[in-house]
Amino acid sequence: MKRARRAACLAAGVVLITAILAAGETRKEFRFTVGPRATVSIINQYGPVSVKPGAGSQVVVTATLYSDKVEIDQGQSGSRVNVLSHLLPGATAETGRVDYEVAVPSDASVTLHSMTGPLRAEKLHGDVTLEGATANMDVRDISDAHVHVKTLNGPVTLTNIRDGHVEITSVTGDVMLVSVSGPWVQVNSSSGRISYDGDFGNGGEYLLTSHTGDIEASAPPDASIDVTARSVKGKVENDFLLEPKHTPFVIKAGSAFAGTLNKAASSVKLLSFSGKIHLKKR
Repeated sequence: MKRARRAACLAAGVVLITAILAAGETRKEFRFTVGPRATVSIINQYGPVSVKPGAGSQVVVTATLYSDKVEIDQGQSGSRVNVLSHLLPGATAETGRVDYEVAVPSDASVTLHSMTGPLRAEKLHGDVTLEGATANMDVRDISDAHVHVKTLNGPVTLTNIRDGHVEITSVTGDVMLVSVSGPWVQVNSSSGRISYDGDFGNGGEYLLTSHTGDIEASAPPDASIDVTARSVKGKVENDFLLEPKHTPFVIKAGSAFAGTLNKAASSVKLLSFSGKIHLKKR
């Protein structure tokens, strides 16, 4: 009987806490009319930011605040929109959190910043810049645009990026690229794992480098690549039968390889100091 009463009290407490949190939520909406190729910047110290294409020439920002320890500073200058979470004295990661849902014209360029995230951008044709510390970063269905990502230890996932100029810098966060192609794709990680699953496009430059992290790249048999892979202290594996080519360094089985496949349209460099490298045939 006492156990049942204790459980009932706990349940009532959870309901009460949930009600208090819900009561503390404040939802705000901001609308901006912009011209072609607008630029939108969202700086959020704590909390997620999600950006999707909207209708017409409107930027619609919906913000959910969880306490009175944070305010929204927002402004517009021409087709440039800036939104900032302004932390007040005493704010913490919990009380300073703001959740953003943003709709922008599909040709808008967006810059998103959050320490904790997650950050997400999808189905845009403008440039995308994401910056964070521990935030999960997810960019998908972007075409004909620049994608720039900087993170300390948050994981990064790019999916279905076509004809993109991609630059990713990570310290310890893992980076996963799925169906990513373009004239320039560069990933630089200190100790995070780099994973590429795609076809390396047709005529691009791909540079995947990690100091101690592993690199795994998967491609179909009909990929057209000129590839160089080298790890100073790590193991290097290759599933393809490559045509040999001249290199400025000595090819050593298990630590380096180089060659071409099919018409060698794209240049691929996989480089690590002590991480393992594996070029896999899908």
